[in-house]
Amino acid sequence: MNIFRLAGDMTHLISVLVLLLKIYATKSCSGISLKTQELYAIVFLARYLDLFSDFISLYNTVMKLVFIGSSLAIVWCMRYHRVVRRSYDRELDTFRYWILVGACFALALVLHEKFTFQELFWAFSIYLEAVAILPQLVLLQRSGNVDNLTGQYVFFLGAYRAFYILNWIYRYLTEPRFTRWISCVSGLVQTALYADFFYYYFISWKNNAKLQLPA
Repeated sequence: MNIFRLAGDMTHLISVLVLLLKIYATKSCSGISLKTQELYAIVFLARYLDLFSDFISLYNTVMKLVFIGSSLAIVWCMRYHRVVRRSYDRELDTFRYWILVGACFALALVLHEKFTFQELFWAFSIYLEAVAILPQLVLLQRSGNVDNLTGQYVFFLGAYRAFYILNWIYRYLTEPRFTRWISCVSGLVQTALYADFFYYYFISWKNNAKLQLPA
């Protein structure tokens, strides 16, 4: 654990809390991609297969449970909550995300660190997380206007991965056998996908204006 990873974990947790606040306080999921939320649920379920077999620390276990539980709760609300599901932008959220799942799983079969069941699914989850935000970004570009809580959610989600890049740089410089190259490359790809959003987020913050993305 180092300050960069802790900052990454906390911004990730904040992004989840902001999304839950939006859904439960406003009883609306407008502007949120169900497909992205389902991809994140798959990511966490695949990555944390070791939840009950490998104990690292209480902090690690709690964070795993929080991310699995929150992602499943968000998906449930968007699909089945009688009020929340009415605000789902089904017409805008049409990204064919099954292509991402298949491509990432195929990539994990080819590029992995160890050919074991858990390591294959860990690599799959890393690849999938790198592109899971795509349906959300596409939905926001199609809708144009981005409400404040949705904008904050995406911002913190992107910031979390940026902090993790600093974490990997720090570990590379301080740990002689740090070799998680899959995480590093995927993290760079994931952060790059947020570049356009970060630009318009900064412009809106600088001008104290509503966040708008070009269609």
